[in-house]
Amino acid sequence: TGPMNSECLGNVLRITLSTEYFEDKYLSFSVVDQSGIAWELDEAMASRCGYTVTYSNWNNIEFRASALSCHSHLEKDVFIVTVQIKASPTPNMKNATVHLKSASCYYGPWSPRELVCESNYMEVSVRREVPQIVKEFIQDELADWTSAFPEAKAGEASIWQIVFHQPEEKKALLVSDAWSAGYGLNTTDTRVLLRIPYTAAQIQLVEDQGITFFAVRSSTFYKQLWMILMVDTAVACPVAVVSCPQDGVDYTNKTIIWTVPKYIQLLSAGATGFKDVLVEAGVDLRKLSAKELASRKYVLVNDLNAITMKIPIGAEGGYYKTSVSSGQHGVKYTINMFLEHQWEDDKGGLTKHTIIKEIETPFEQVELTITNNSNLTARLMNVTVGTFLPDVELVNLTIEEATVAVPEAVQHGYLTDEIRHPNGTKAYIIQVPLDSTSVKKKYMGANKRAHILNVTLAFIIHPTSETFAVPVIMVSAVEDAVLPSATRFCDGRNFHLIITHGNVEQNWQPFISDWHLTPDTVKKYNYSLRDNGTHLAISVPFLSSHVNYEAFNTSGIKASLHLTLKDGIISANRRDFSVSCIFSPSELIECMPNGTVVITAIKLVGVADLDTSLLVLRDTQCKPSSVTEKTATFKFNVNTCGTSRKFNSTTMKYENDVLYFRPGTDIPLYQLRFACWYAIKQAVDVKYESKNHPPPNIKPGFGSLALSMKLFKEKSYAEPYQESEYPVVKYLKEALYFEVELLQPKDMRLELNLVDCWATNSQSQDSLPQWHVILNGCENSKDSYRTVFHEVNYSHRVKFPQHLRRFEVKMFTFVQGTTLLQE
Repeated sequence: TGPMNSECLGNVLRITLSTEYFEDKYLSFSVVDQSGIAWELDEAMASRCGYTVTYSNWNNIEFRASALSCHSHLEKDVFIVTVQIKASPTPNMKNATVHLKSASCYYGPWSPRELVCESNYMEVSVRREVPQIVKEFIQDELADWTSAFPEAKAGEASIWQIVFHQPEEKKALLVSDAWSAGYGLNTTDTRVLLRIPYTAAQIQLVEDQGITFFAVRSSTFYKQLWMILMVDTAVACPVAVVSCPQDGVDYTNKTIIWTVPKYIQLLSAGATGFKDVLVEAGVDLRKLSAKELASRKYVLVNDLNAITMKIPIGAEGGYYKTSVSSGQHGVKYTINMFLEHQWEDDKGGLTKHTIIKEIETPFEQVELTITNNSNLTARLMNVTVGTFLPDVELVNLTIEEATVAVPEAVQHGYLTDEIRHPNGTKAYIIQVPLDSTSVKKKYMGANKRAHILNVTLAFIIHPTSETFAVPVIMVSAVEDAVLPSATRFCDGRNFHLIITHGNVEQNWQPFISDWHLTPDTVKKYNYSLRDNGTHLAISVPFLSSHVNYEAFNTSGIKASLHLTLKDGIISANRRDFSVSCIFSPSELIECMPNGTVVITAIKLVGVADLDTSLLVLRDTQCKPSSVTEKTATFKFNVNTCGTSRKFNSTTMKYENDVLYFRPGTDIPLYQLRFACWYAIKQAVDVKYESKNHPPPNIKPGFGSLALSMKLFKEKSYAEPYQESEYPVVKYLKEALYFEVELLQPKDMRLELNLVDCWATNSQSQDSLPQWHVILNGCENSKDSYRTVFHEVNYSHRVKFPQHLRRFEVKMFTFVQGTTLLQE
């Protein structure tokens, strides 16, 4: 229990480290000898001295020590191992915490020969034969022994040399040379040991029944009682490497089949008779009974020449671990098998062969499930990615080509969460607001937008540090599309469209007919086009090539402008807007004081074959001075072009007609009559006689008056709206503060009176509908909210209060039936 847990498993001590306790720690392992000296382990020392460190079962850390490992203390059949583990948060092992674990294990009885196949070394230990000393034996002098075998002078029961039997020659190594070459050699009171790493130079590849073994055939010489004795220290283990994968493991029909030949010739050279003593198998160094094997659906077959284990892939005892192949995520099933075979032969006696075999199945790709759990009401995209095995960790996200670590992702609006399931697996949840800039939007039609999350998740696998990436592309359809909308109105001379962009980013492009409006192209026609990022404002003059003239009478000209917003990517029509207004006919004529007249004739919708360049006046020699597709402009003097004139007592009237004739006919198809009035100054003789107190008598007179009408922001009439602030937006029932002022002449004898004031639905004072706000100098009795008159007093700004009139009107709208007239 605690950070480390130890258990004795035959001739092996296993110490398991708590994954939770040592998570995110850098570790170093040392073995403490009887003198208290700590020997730090590296790979070479571990394989030479009988130690194994593995990371298995989803990052569990396991330390194993052989009963005859270096620095272990063996007393009779009990071996004692002391391990020191340092855990540090940094690779340089600073501020490391030191943990000490000492464990003793009983192992016995020992077989005459024991063979162990570990994951990083092979080990053979042989019982030492102690020859009986005869009475007549005369011991050599020490000087003679040491001169013949100086290596033996170190003391009793020590190894002198080891001889490797290779096909081409025999090679002898002294103890010091063998140790330097990576071999482990040791003797106890009863045994001689040789340990060989799989990287040793003297290893041979031996094939038996089609299965390749790593093998070493050797003899070890040791001295005892002034004698040199020899033992056979041959060993063989089935191990797969890249150069030789035939280790007896096969995979068929979701089953692992592991075959081990029973009697390897190398291990029983010269023997002719064999007898099985025991065959046992298990997992993780634990032997399993026949009942336990059956419950896990393992099959153990012991035939004449081989032992075969069959394990279903995914069975209890093994575990899956994450793997990567060609960038693809997948799994491999791993199981740490244990096989013990004891036999007797007629030459070497009893042999125990123990094989610890980690079997790993081939890579199997696993499709990851990506689930969309978005909460569209909360405007939150929520994606679950998984499931993963516990050895996988999310390390970073790639958002719009920028790679950010998981802790930094929140700064980009991404929340990540790890969900652990009861079976040990886990999944990751990614949350991001729909309105995040990294969530792309695409218009789907109607009122829907597709919100597209495109993020790549990068994972790392522990402890192999393999990496893989999972692209997450998730689309959610949300009814949140706000299409462009328009405010439409006209002044006396122009059409105005103010288009609100909305939130559908389609690279909207404005078109009139098939003519694309851009800041450069509109200059040609004196149009106005402004875009502030949220609104697009378009102004088009009333007399323009792109205006449609629908009707014409003495009360006004009905004209319309049609604008289309197209998708800038596929050029498809997306939104259409129209504005229709009544303009004053006076916009078509200008009567100058010098007698010059400028008249503009218009082409109505529905008169398709009318050519404006063929329009003429009564005198057909008078042709337009300029033409467009829909207008023709004439400029002439009232005394020319067949213009007629009429007089009355106060005015002089000039008339002419714009005409259009079909070729070869004298009956006009189009006729537009226009007139100019000029006032005639008259001298009037007045008879009068003086009276003492004549009554006030005001007679009409002629003269120029300059007036203004302004709209003020408050009742104080301190600040009027400036021209740049129009159009002014007001809500129903809000007060409008008007001021009418006589500007010229500044004659204190004059007094300004308001007789009739009315509102119209356009800037033309003659347009319909109309509503009087002042009628015969008084408020309109039919008003729901009547006009309020405000007194004007003398002030620094107001020098002549009688020249100003102020009144207040409540905001209203025109209604036709039950329909609001939005124009």
